[in-house]
Amino acid sequence: MRITELLTKDTIHLSLTSTEKLDVVEELVTVLDAAGKLANRSDFKKEILKREQQSTTGIGDGIAIPHAKTNAVKQAAIAFGRSTGGVNYESLDGQPAHLFFMIAATEGANNTHLEALARLSSILMKEEVRKQLFDAKSETEVLAIIESYDQEEATEDQSMTGKKQFIVAVTACPTGIAHTYMSADALKAKAAEMGIDIKVETNGSGGAKNVLTTDEIENAVAVIVAADTKVEMNRFNGKHVIEVAVADGIRKPQQLIERALKQDAPIYHGSGNAGESVQTGRGVGATIYKHLMSGVSNMLPFVVGGGILIAISFMFGFNSANPDDPTYNAFAAVLKAIGGDNAFALMVPVLAGFIAMSIADRPGFAAGMVGGMLASSGGAGFLGGLIAGFLAGYLVVGLKKVLVGIPSSLEGIKTILLYPLLGIALTGFIMVYVINKPVGALNTAISDWLSSLGTGNAILLGILLGAMMSIDMGGPINKAAYVFGTGLLANGVYEPMAAIMAAGMVPPLGIAIATTLFKKKFSQQDREAGKVNYIMGLSFITEGAIPFAAADPLRVIPSVMVGSAVAGALSMMFHIGLRAPHGGVFVIPLVDGGWLLYLLAVVIGAVVSALLLGFLKKPVVS
Repeated sequence: MRITELLTKDTIHLSLTSTEKLDVVEELVTVLDAAGKLANRSDFKKEILKREQQSTTGIGDGIAIPHAKTNAVKQAAIAFGRSTGGVNYESLDGQPAHLFFMIAATEGANNTHLEALARLSSILMKEEVRKQLFDAKSETEVLAIIESYDQEEATEDQSMTGKKQFIVAVTACPTGIAHTYMSADALKAKAAEMGIDIKVETNGSGGAKNVLTTDEIENAVAVIVAADTKVEMNRFNGKHVIEVAVADGIRKPQQLIERALKQDAPIYHGSGNAGESVQTGRGVGATIYKHLMSGVSNMLPFVVGGGILIAISFMFGFNSANPDDPTYNAFAAVLKAIGGDNAFALMVPVLAGFIAMSIADRPGFAAGMVGGMLASSGGAGFLGGLIAGFLAGYLVVGLKKVLVGIPSSLEGIKTILLYPLLGIALTGFIMVYVINKPVGALNTAISDWLSSLGTGNAILLGILLGAMMSIDMGGPINKAAYVFGTGLLANGVYEPMAAIMAAGMVPPLGIAIATTLFKKKFSQQDREAGKVNYIMGLSFITEGAIPFAAADPLRVIPSVMVGSAVAGALSMMFHIGLRAPHGGVFVIPLVDGGWLLYLLAVVIGAVVSALLLGFLKKPVVS
């Protein structure tokens, strides 16, 4: 497929007027929507902004390639926009962006589409192309420029050519459309300029291409992994591996190649299992957060499913699962057995197991699961599970280093015998003799304190948790509040989770109400987006407020924080409990303590945010 089958005259806009990132995204989405390429404009824009949150698509050199692969796209397309004055797009080089290619890929994009998009990314790496596009006088000229460089590439022969210095690399980004190929092209171009032999594997949406062979990896002086997503790492066992973000491959190819030649990177020790996350060099805090979120995300299905089943069982009566109680109901007992005795029982072990697996790959999983079971049965609860996960993971990492010198004839028994045996034993002994007792006492003290909170202190806790849910709306602080509430569920403390869920609904609902009541304070586009926020808020999608917060953070963020704090405080004051770590209208009937009061807390919080927004925001100038 030719690129010009995706980029057409009706998706080209040569005179963008925006000067800020969110505005130019809106302009380009409008171009695609007007051309009939989108099935759902709002959902597509949401996916574009979601991709921007992972890392900016402003790659530097005046280029930005916002992109998304979603079922909100009706027909795969590319929109081209040009800004003569430049747009503040948070580009990697800090310079304004002038040329924009917004890529809209369908959820089931076929290989021909993906290959065309990959070629576009490669073409844009050429300086002469960028200059010609900037100077183009018409849509026809833009298409002619792209067409002249759009050549189907034969399969590259990037294997060794006899040079003494040979490097291999892998590039990958979450979407696998643009950055993957631009990073690969930048590395190949710089290597050719330096006279270095290189082979680059691309892990894009169409699958892995130019896959590295065992011989090529063996003969390389080092490996460069420029990726923002998972890459098969264990094939690089024993090699010097440089792990960086995919954007570094675009911006810093020479630096990476020079580091590779000097072998300025640690030797990677794999476990024989595929699939490990990259970017371990982001700092201790970011690394811990990544491992924690791996555990929490895998634990949540057990907690959500189990918690809702428990809550449903209570609709038959609080003691309806007890055979000795007059309200006993056999169906309610089964619901509670499935949700509480089984799904909930797996919560802490699964948390610990996946934290350990994130740290040490598959060999850490068994040790983490057993450590989590011991924490759960030993009274250490959620806190003990967190400790067990990190303990097991790093113990197994240590074992890998200790056993690195094992004879090659015994290599096969490490994964199936030594790692699980020693990992489980060491984790188990430490949990039983060192961790469980003090952490169990701490766990009990925290639960008792929270259960005995007076009204005043409960309100203060609700205010704090509510504000945390809105300060970064899906970011680390928001997640910290969520994890706190989830941990307390395991200890039988349900009120903080109710406050957290109520607060998380407020930002999108508050914005939706504000755009309805104070129309003069919002543009027509914002008012349309505000309607969607009603659905997002009622569905507990806090991120619906992010575009508004990004466009006007000094007014929007304080407004939604105050509203969320009010909702959290009211929920705690009303003594509302929630046994499932999820918000939205469909769980409101399942709360403990009166669903009407809980709904009232959410509504009051949203109205407070809306009123603050109406007061703080200035009228839109027509």
